[in-house]
Amino acid sequence: MAETRRRLRSSTVVLGGMGVLAAALSACGSDPDRRCVDRDSYDYINGYKVVADKNCKSGSSGSSYGKGGKKKGTKGVDDADWYYDADVSNGWADGGTFSRDEAVDRGGFGCSGSGSGGG
Repeated sequence: MAETRRRLRSSTVVLGGMGVLAAALSACGSDPDRRCVDRDSYDYINGYKVVADKNCKSGSSGSSYGKGGKKKGTKGVDDADWYYDADVSNGWADGGTFSRDEAVDRGGFGCSGSGSGGG
């Protein structure tokens, strides 16, 4: 009986440890929070105006239409782009980054803060 309890406790510890490891690994691989913003709308106090997601090209990191390239979106949005890990308040986003890689490098539980060493 005591041996059965001991095995059960050992299995519980191993399974619990695997759960923590899985959570840590999935946190590193997950996408950071992002908002579609109008780059031309920057306000010193509020940050960038949040616009509809359809104005941003899906899955892009960096400029939606390349350097200097602009596409007229809906409702007069000239230069929409994804803005990551921002503080959002009343339709404005501030304190984030336009670089998805930088947002991921800010890390979460179990993520290393080292980015790629490319110069």
